[in-house]
Amino acid sequence: MSLLGRLFGDDSDAGPSGSEGRERGHDQPRVGLFVDGPNVLRDEFDVDLDDVRAGAERYGHLSIARLYLNENAPAGLIQAAEARGFEVVSTSGDVDVRLGVDATAATVEEAIDVLVVASRDTDFKPVLEAAGRRGLATIAIAPGEHGRSDALRNTAHESITLE
Repeated sequence: MSLLGRLFGDDSDAGPSGSEGRERGHDQPRVGLFVDGPNVLRDEFDVDLDDVRAGAERYGHLSIARLYLNENAPAGLIQAAEARGFEVVSTSGDVDVRLGVDATAATVEEAIDVLVVASRDTDFKPVLEAAGRRGLATIAIAPGEHGRSDALRNTAHESITLE
């Protein structure tokens, strides 16, 4: 039985990836969504944040939904993301480093059961690998066919390519 199958209760002997550790009051796996804004929200991809969110919600209850942006992000983008339920993390440093540290921390702190990374950047491959080793299901969301990272897709348990 696959890790995702066990998370969704398709295996009666689910063990620690099953209902243990899930957020009280939710029968679904806890999903952490981490979106690499500079690599996903580009004109050539025309990505809708609602589609990214919906892709992650297929795997359970969205416990964390963060969009990472650099400090020069337009105020309108920040407001639109917040209106769609994202916590916006704006950083003057490297967005990739901040997202990687936060996603790894959520994994280690057992705050989530499923890690979803929306990016086309292969820098997140070690984050997905580490989460997988800790027993989390991992999902890679690509911003489009031309924005897909084969390394992320092949590392994650499942992948989604937005149209």
